[in-house]
Amino acid sequence: MEGLLTEIIKSIVDKPDEVKVTVLESDSTQIYELEVGDGDLGKVIGKNGRNVSAIRTLLSAATAKRGGKRAILEIIE
Repeated sequence: MEGLLTEIIKSIVDKPDEVKVTVLESDSTQIYELEVGDGDLGKVIGKNGRNVSAIRTLLSAATAKRGGKRAILEIIE
């Protein structure tokens, strides 16, 4: 799942080498912390939050299909 998220983000941003995804796990959730390079935060969020909303939907659907823990995407500035 981490690889899928990383590839999606790298295809959107201008500086793909600076994309970093960290996974934190608890009993019922997996939190994916996303860090991107300077100037790429707006591209990840998108106009009116559409890009990040779509990414969160894909992440939730993929984890639901797998039957795993609830997935949350947090963007670290």
